[in-house]
Amino acid sequence: MRPQVVITDLIHDSLEPERAVLRGLAELEALNAHTEEELIGRIEEADVVLLYHTIVMSRRSIEQLARCRLIVRCGVGFDNVDHAFARQRGIPVANVPDYGTEEVADSAIALMLALTRGVGVLNSSMRTGREPWTYTKAAPLQRLRGRVFGIVGLGRIGTAAALRAKAFGMDVAYFDPYKPDGYDKAVGVRRVDDFTQLLEQSHVLSLHCPLADDTKHMINAQTLQRMPAGSYLINTARGPVVDTSHIPCAIESGKLAGAGFDVLEQEPPPTNDPLIAAWRDPRHPAHDRVLITPHAAFYSEQGLLDLRIKGAEACRRVLQGEPLRNVVN
Repeated sequence: MRPQVVITDLIHDSLEPERAVLRGLAELEALNAHTEEELIGRIEEADVVLLYHTIVMSRRSIEQLARCRLIVRCGVGFDNVDHAFARQRGIPVANVPDYGTEEVADSAIALMLALTRGVGVLNSSMRTGREPWTYTKAAPLQRLRGRVFGIVGLGRIGTAAALRAKAFGMDVAYFDPYKPDGYDKAVGVRRVDDFTQLLEQSHVLSLHCPLADDTKHMINAQTLQRMPAGSYLINTARGPVVDTSHIPCAIESGKLAGAGFDVLEQEPPPTNDPLIAAWRDPRHPAHDRVLITPHAAFYSEQGLLDLRIKGAEACRRVLQGEPLRNVVN
């Protein structure tokens, strides 16, 4: 019997990119699962599991894998798979860290520009027909050149965002305790070794760090208060890095002039989520000053194809007995 490769979620078309890479090495099946419960009875005999970002693979599911040789988290972050337990079971977990760099960086900059140039608030307010045809609804806006673009996490995507912000003449500073000395010199940005100091000077704070114990809810009521009045927050990293329950108050008080989120702690979010409720309420300032996209920053046709091909290449390597790459556990 040929090896079995299952794609748990998100991808459910003819699988031509994966078939082209695997060249008949395995049977392919797309489960199109929307919850972890839908995996039951469908992954037990899989030799390789390809996991995207719409579901979680917990210990419960990993325990059912009878002969799995590899779990591929098709994406950069891998917090939705219990990689520590997989290691106990002898199952390597690999991610795909080198796809979508341009797309996510572009999306972070796009959110910044839409907020700092008043695009979101002006478009939203003009649509109602009740506001005067003038820029004043978005005032005061500040020139970007010379303003501090603060980055948390100067990895591949953080670096790409830094280079884009530099092109706008911004003063790019970053906090990343895991980055070796000298990287700032190579890229031409400022290193800030204290997170609080970065918060205090950032006109725009853009998050590009992984989700870990020390980054979960690192943006919270206390850290928001350290940011300058009228600053902007952008999160295209992982949802739980920000405790978004405090964002509506920060917008209402003027501490934040705007915020952009491509990722949230729960996706899709519940309707009673404080951020979502304020964002949907035309009477709340967050309605005009918060931008939310549905975990779409990674997406372009080219980026999605890259991701699928790289995930399939990881499958091919393990099936052919070649050395694994990008193992995270």
